[in-house]
Amino acid sequence: MQIEDLKKENKLLEIFCELVQIPSPSMKEEKVIEWIKNFCADNGINCKSDDYGNLIITVSGTVTDKQPLLLSAHMDVVGDASPINLQINDDFIETDKTRTLGADDKAGVACALMLAYEFSHIYPLEIVLTRDEEHGMSGIKHLDFSKLNSKYALVLDADKLGQLLVSGASYTNAQLNLKTSYGGHSGLDIGDEKRLNAAKLIAELVNEIPQGVFYKDETGTITSINIGTIIAGNTQNGTPVTNVINTKAQATYSIRSASFEKENELKAIIQNIVEKFNKKYDSLANAEIIFSQHLPPFEKAQDDFIEKIHTKVCAMLGINQDISSFHAGAETHIYAQNKNSKGETICPFLVGLADVFNMHSIDEKIDYKTLIQGYNLLKEMFLEFNK
Repeated sequence: MQIEDLKKENKLLEIFCELVQIPSPSMKEEKVIEWIKNFCADNGINCKSDDYGNLIITVSGTVTDKQPLLLSAHMDVVGDASPINLQINDDFIETDKTRTLGADDKAGVACALMLAYEFSHIYPLEIVLTRDEEHGMSGIKHLDFSKLNSKYALVLDADKLGQLLVSGASYTNAQLNLKTSYGGHSGLDIGDEKRLNAAKLIAELVNEIPQGVFYKDETGTITSINIGTIIAGNTQNGTPVTNVINTKAQATYSIRSASFEKENELKAIIQNIVEKFNKKYDSLANAEIIFSQHLPPFEKAQDDFIEKIHTKVCAMLGINQDISSFHAGAETHIYAQNKNSKGETICPFLVGLADVFNMHSIDEKIDYKTLIQGYNLLKEMFLEFNK
């Protein structure tokens, strides 16, 4: 079967293939934005750009006593502006292996547009299609959430059919800085007990600070810490210098957590380790730990309304469900920190609507039969939401 034959057989696959054949690197999404606007105009769907270039699609519907459901996906892909040549290999849509496919997240965009196309005159629906998710999430960060009416948001950006990711980890950097009061020559001054070596002391601190999984529950790893670098000592023309008693050292960490409470607990433990170290070495050495958050955690909501709908529909369609936490960042994290036009905190979930493999690489491919199943899952969830 050829791509054109597949597009003629199924409207969803036609939309998907049209989208992925338009290159849209982060902050260069203009062509795909134009295509989506034309698609909406041709089908009587209200679509507008915000000040940053994100697209906001609103479907009022004829059933006016229902609350809207928000669907969210991103329009940018990992890759450049080079041509995208599609081919079919068994049940997979892929490229000719010269560049990425862009199923992340054109699969989510296609399913959202298909739902608007199919239900544009029935139930209320909001769709947010963002720019620049892959590079810096600047699109979602520029979104005016106060103009959204939905309480529940389905972020269509997971990579396996049946996934419902109910929490996600923050991304916090930690920098451990250490200084000693006295340096010196490793031969002449080595006998002076007040001349402590920062390279040795940083190893002592690193040994005390936790590493790896800090906390997990039934959904998976919730909080973790990983050391990235240890920097100590001196070089001269690229050669390590061994005759200096080092006075400075540094270690860097990443902390990921889907729980504010557990992240703060871990930070307090590290801070306590540093304070004990400073008391131990008093005026001879001093350490400090600096935390900087780059992405807040997406905490599990107490509200299980969407979770129940997903469970019911997966069972009805025979789709294997996976409810879990994920140890990475997504736009869910930003939604969860914001309120809608009614002052309600938005309740997001990360949803998988297709099996996508080897994302962000030239070997990226999508099982198109699972994409059809995923759209049916989304459609039935939407109908159940509106019962």
